[in-house]
Amino acid sequence: MARRTSFEGPPTMFKSLLLFSLPLACLAGTIRKLHERQISGPMGVDVSHFQGTIDWTSVAANGISFVFIKATEGTTFLDPDFSDNYIGATDAGLIRGGYHFAHPDISSGATQATYFLAHGGGWSADGITLPGMLDIEYNPSGDECYDLSTSAMVSWIQDFSNTYESQTGRFPIIYTTTDWWTTCTGNSALFANDNPLFIAHYASSIGTIPAGWSFATFWQYSDSGANPGDQDVFNGSAAGLKLIAQG
Repeated sequence: MARRTSFEGPPTMFKSLLLFSLPLACLAGTIRKLHERQISGPMGVDVSHFQGTIDWTSVAANGISFVFIKATEGTTFLDPDFSDNYIGATDAGLIRGGYHFAHPDISSGATQATYFLAHGGGWSADGITLPGMLDIEYNPSGDECYDLSTSAMVSWIQDFSNTYESQTGRFPIIYTTTDWWTTCTGNSALFANDNPLFIAHYASSIGTIPAGWSFATFWQYSDSGANPGDQDVFNGSAAGLKLIAQG
């Protein structure tokens, strides 16, 4: 994601961003399989304070429909620009949601989900709020998998996901890379029925996606472009994006 860091430490190798209490099959009519970057789905970005002050009116005029905004990291970091970005994106008419950068090595999934929910990660059925996204990826300051076994990592993600769903009625989006997911969860297929997938892969095609998911709902295809932050696309129609926000 947008140059996120571990408590303002070194930047991660990839940026991260992810479907909800609705069974994913309910969105089948609005989802297309992503093969080429040149698809017609709504375009989006993900941002954090690293982008500085953002002119959201210009972003919307450039054709951006949605944004994921960094809210929290671990259990101690609050993005200082979250509120300004969230209000600015809302005023510009964008569909928006918050994301949490996970640190599975410092506290439980439930603890971090609760922290996220208390600081911008909530969801309401207002038609403009995306369910929160769990950014789970490479450790920016230590062991790639945060010194957790694959089974412990799966349990941590389940703890976060179930806690978020119990408070909002929606399962969080999961943002990751196929490489990290395969290495650190053993390519678990346990989340495909409930959690929308946001895949990061900087190439001309989306590539292989993790086990269980038959498609990615969001694709982060570049870390730079015409708009601030990472460049994203929704795998579906504008109506499908609205449906996700409506719940």
